[in-house]
Parts: sequence; structure tokens; C-alpha cells
Amino acid sequence: MSTSRQIPEITTLCYIQKDNCYLMMHRVKKEKDINKDKWIGVGGHFEYGESPDECLLREVKEETGLTLLDYKARGIITFLYGENVVEYMHLYTADRFEGELTKCDEGELVWVPVNEVENLPIWEGDKIFLKRLRESDEFFSLKLVYSLDNTLTGVYLH
Repeated sequence: MSTSRQIPEITTLCYIQKDNCYLMMHRVKKEKDINKDKWIGVGGHFEYGESPDECLLREVKEETGLTLLDYKARGIITFLYGENVVEYMHLYTADRFEGELTKCDEGELVWVPVNEVENLPIWEGDKIFLKRLRESDEFFSLKLVYSLDNTLTGVYLH
């Protein structure tokens, strides 16, 4: 019996900070989007041969128009969604950048006070790593398991 395996997705996600706010993207522009109507940080998928830092810098520039001047790797998040989707996300924060914010073709960019982000429609697991970002500077590993109805069914923090 052969089993079919999907190739894992590899992504970056960054929470850019300014004046005690995070730059958040409200994902409202793409119809077929697992993040449709959710609020997330900025980032995206690796291109072949990119390092996590190279992917981060490129994705932030493409989505926001900003060039990061100072950023920090904060963790690795493993997402399992149903039986066929696995994503390894490199999580960053950044607090220095240059450039002007531009329009994004994936969603609306909004500066949201850090203490209000969890009140937005975000993934349940995002609340776990956002809390960790606020409470600790230590690098961490987190595994989040979701069912196909978007219910968080497992959390493993390392």
C-alpha cells in the first residue's frame, strides 16, 4: 500500500511593531484563501533557495513597501491542517524599518494596538504565539493542529 505525502509549505510571518502597534493584514482580497477574513502579520512562502531571512525581507517589501532594518527570529511554528497540509512557519518580530507603506494585493494593512490584536478575527493558535511574543524573548517551537473546520485540536509548545 502506498501513501501519498504532500510537500510541506515553508513560510515566514512577521509582526512589525511601531508605537505599541503591530502592522496587521486583514485578508479580504483573495477568494480562495485559507486566511480569508482573518487578521495576520505579514510574510509568505519561500522561493526556491531562499533562507528564512531572505524570504522575510522579500515578502515584507512586496506586501508592505517597507524595508526591515532590524528584526529578530522568534520561533518556528508547525501547523497541521487536516491530513494533507503541513506548514513550517518562521516567526519574526521587527521594530525598525524604512520606506512608505504601500497598498497590498492580499489584504488591507492596518496598524493595530498590540493589546487589541487578540480581539480581531485571528486563528486560535495565533493567540498562543502572540502571548509568547509578549511574555518572552526566548526562541520557541510550537506545533498547532487544526481540523478541517478550523478548530484547534492540539497545541504542543517546546
